[in-house]
Amino acid sequence: MPALLISLPPLAGGLFVLAAVTALLLLLGVLVWLRRNRTFHSTASVADAYDRWTDDQLLERLWGEHVHLGHYGNLPRRRDFRAAKSDFVHELVRWSGLDQLPPGSRVLDVGCGIGGSARILARDYGLDVLGISISPGQIARAEALTPAGLSCSFAVMDALALDLADASFDAVWSVEAGPHMPDKQRYADEMLRVLRPGGLLAVADWNRRDPAVRPLSWLERRVMHQLLVQWAHPEFASIPGFRRNLEQSPWGRGNDRDAARSQQLQVETTDWSRETLPSWIDSILEGIRRPWAVLSLGPKALLLGLRETPTLLLMHWGFATGMMQFGVFRARKPR
Repeated sequence: MPALLISLPPLAGGLFVLAAVTALLLLLGVLVWLRRNRTFHSTASVADAYDRWTDDQLLERLWGEHVHLGHYGNLPRRRDFRAAKSDFVHELVRWSGLDQLPPGSRVLDVGCGIGGSARILARDYGLDVLGISISPGQIARAEALTPAGLSCSFAVMDALALDLADASFDAVWSVEAGPHMPDKQRYADEMLRVLRPGGLLAVADWNRRDPAVRPLSWLERRVMHQLLVQWAHPEFASIPGFRRNLEQSPWGRGNDRDAARSQQLQVETTDWSRETLPSWIDSILEGIRRPWAVLSLGPKALLLGLRETPTLLLMHWGFATGMMQFGVFRARKPR
């Protein structure tokens, strides 16, 4: 290598060194990715993963306060990834009807992350929001980022065992939390239990293709395995599967004493895979657009960023090929 560098012009030699260092870092990232996964063992696995993501600050530095995908509408790509994330919140608010709630309505944000969506719901729509996460690190950071006087609070809580009264919220909101739930039916039951009659439900999630439509191929099964073990996911629901979880929940039935006349929950769904797809590549490009956001955290942060890149690329492939789908769900609980 020294002899080669001596024979190259200074600029070419510098580019060669840069390419070699980049290749070495990528190799290290892949090795860490292959050797150190985040397999789901229990809800504690999820809490630990998010505590670590919050503590190392990398996601917040790159993605901002919204740890979810962006909504790009009909545009193939938007330069400002963070604006697309904020747009996602407003799109889901309008699509689900939460913008029709009167100011002061109580909203539960299940899987609130560091509170980005909860703050928008409180600030822009005048809603009284409680955000919950199983990660103490996320809740501490959400509280630190929330200005005084905003009708927005946070609590550490398990979504599968909500320490909340029945029918105590006017709306329940949950974005990209379902893949971490080992019991999808209980997840649906708990959200509907705390939702008052006439209240609104808005859920957005990463979903797998319905096996009844087409089972996974050999390659897809191996990609799916990595998507599960790398980010502490027990399983992905399909869009029809989680819709059934909601519609079959006993908490989704109206409270008429005559069960024969009680109205059952009606759930509407759609697929936002196309609208959110650019997020995966943009989430990688943010490291190039904002290199100092990574480098300022030290060499470990650079390795962590490289470690996440293969999973992000597999997610993009999964959603681009239809193996994965971005499902959104809305419903009004019967009165």
